[in-house]
Amino acid sequence: MNATISVKITSRMKSRIDRIARRGHLRKADIIRGALDRYMARMELHDIRESLLPEARQKGIFSDEDVFKRVS
Repeated sequence: MNATISVKITSRMKSRIDRIARRGHLRKADIIRGALDRYMARMELHDIRESLLPEARQKGIFSDEDVFKRVS
């Protein structure tokens, strides 16, 4: 089921979306949906990472480099 929402954006943002849509032969709605999907995926990844931090700290993992060393 699809839903519709209304969002106010600045005229500059609309111009940028229009330009990207023309350049890529894309629909504006597809650009906006894609941007929202990427944003939400990053936020979900951030939340997962934050929830795992205490366990990682207990195991001596403090950086991405520490993770790389463990999986290499």
